[in-house]
Amino acid sequence: MATANKPEVWLRGPLNSIPALLQPVAHALLQAREELNDLMYGFPDALLWHKVAGMASPGFHLQHLTGVLNRLFTYAKGAGLTEDQLSYLATEGKTTENIHTADLVMQFNIQVDSAINQLAETDEQVLTQVRGVGRSQLPSTVIGLYVHAAEHTMRHLGQLLVTVKVLKNEITR
Repeated sequence: MATANKPEVWLRGPLNSIPALLQPVAHALLQAREELNDLMYGFPDALLWHKVAGMASPGFHLQHLTGVLNRLFTYAKGAGLTEDQLSYLATEGKTTENIHTADLVMQFNIQVDSAINQLAETDEQVLTQVRGVGRSQLPSTVIGLYVHAAEHTMRHLGQLLVTVKVLKNEITR
């Protein structure tokens, strides 16, 4: 593993461009990226849509991780979802033949970069502002959306980790 000898991201110190209150969010997203890249390195495309015990496939988790970050950070800006975002949401988890693991990992990495840039540009004064979520415009706050994005990312990374390890174990038998 490329990051095996490094301390976790949160133990490497503050990120210069990120506001103090958003450091934990940025640390979690960067940690997730490192772990996901290590986990998915060399993962066979043929296993992307395989499910373990009826649970979600690695392909779903990779698409969902990217999509949710995109959507939650859009809501944090106070914007609604675009047609492209709604189309992406509709395709999450649907078996796609010509998709490669490396492409899905790259899309996630790009989305994490975008999220980190948005965090860097966020004025801490807006963190408690109310933001609507989804079509029903359920109430949250900017910081609530950012924190949920981080915890949701880590939750799905954990599910992906188990699924990928089981699938890799099955092919080595």
